[in-house]
Amino acid sequence: MQLTIQPSIFAKIPDFKLGILYYNKTTVSASPQMLKGRLQLFQEQLYFELLDKDLTDFPGLTEWQSVVQSLGADPLTSPSTLETRMQEIKEHIYTPSFHSAEDLNTFFSLQYELPSVVYDLDKVVGNIELTVGTTEDGYMGLNNKFNTFHNLLLLSDDYSPFGSPHVDSMRTAVTEESENVLQILFIHPSLDNNAAAQLTESCGKMFTSINGGDYRSTVLHAQKTSCIIEKEVEQ
Repeated sequence: MQLTIQPSIFAKIPDFKLGILYYNKTTVSASPQMLKGRLQLFQEQLYFELLDKDLTDFPGLTEWQSVVQSLGADPLTSPSTLETRMQEIKEHIYTPSFHSAEDLNTFFSLQYELPSVVYDLDKVVGNIELTVGTTEDGYMGLNNKFNTFHNLLLLSDDYSPFGSPHVDSMRTAVTEESENVLQILFIHPSLDNNAAAQLTESCGKMFTSINGGDYRSTVLHAQKTSCIIEKEVEQ
C-alpha cells in the first residue's frame, strides 16, 4: 500500500508535512483511567486558558487556518477538527472518552495544536492519496452529515474519499475490533523535518505504550512525497 501527497499541495504550501504512523497488532479498547483523566484534565486546563484568550492566540491553530486559506477555502466556514474541538472547549463542551485510539488521537491534536486522524487500515482499499477536494468530492462523516470538500485536504483510496483533517468518514473509522491502525498528523509547515520526526515518534511511543503492538513512522514532505505501508501477514 502506498500513501502519496499530490504535488499540487506543495505548489501552494512548499513546507507542507505529514507525520505517518502505522500501528500493527494493536489492541483498541476502553481507555484506561489514566488516559481518561489526562484527556479530561488537559481540556479543563485549556478551558481556563481560553477564558483569557481567543482561538487566534494559539499559534498552531492560526497556522492551520493559514493552510486552509492557502488551499482556497475559508477557515471560518471550514474549520479543522482541531479548531472545532478548541471552540467546543471554549464553550465548556469537552470531548468525552470514546476508546483508547480516538482518545489518544484527540490528546495529540490538542497537545500539539494540529489536526490528527486515525483510520482502520483493514478498511482502506488499495493505495491512498492526499489531494485537494473538488465540488464533487464528499462522503457521510462521523458527524452524521454528508460533507463536501471543495478546496480542502482530502484522503482517498482506490474506492472513494474516506478522510480529512476536517471530518472523517464512517467507512474507515477505528473501532475496538481494529488491529491495524493508520494515524496521520497534519504537522505545522513551520516545523523543520527533524522536529516533525521527533513529534511523530513521540506519538508512536505513547500510542503503543497504551495500546500495545508496534509502530513504524515516517514524515512526508516536499523531498519525500510518498511512503509504503506494509502490513504484516499472519503466519
